[in-house]
Amino acid sequence: MEPEFVPEYNKPSTPGISMNFDNTVSVYHVVSESDSFQKAVSDTFGLIKEAEARFPGWPRMLYLDIIGHQGGQSGFDEDFVEFQQELFFSTMAPFLTAFELPLTGPLLNPQPQRNDLPDEIVIQ
Repeated sequence: MEPEFVPEYNKPSTPGISMNFDNTVSVYHVVSESDSFQKAVSDTFGLIKEAEARFPGWPRMLYLDIIGHQGGQSGFDEDFVEFQQELFFSTMAPFLTAFELPLTGPLLNPQPQRNDLPDEIVIQ
């Protein structure tokens, strides 16, 4: 039985998409204070899609930082707690091998990464 692949966790120094020495792709996004919930979702998912287009099928790791959006729940306002918990895990996590969010720290996806990304995420 082949051992489970565990990527190296090396957060890039600048936002964007980068190829790593271990044939993984880092996707690093910073949500700014002025970004709305919609923009944060769209921009984050857009980078995941771009990473798949540039490096089809390669293991992807997302690093997300959120500036501002402070509130009472775990340090973030209600929208950005929802973004990091419900929305992220139900819509974006399946398309990643690993990820690091401010609320979770580094986590490995227990399921194989999916590469059949939809065209967009529609928020209603």
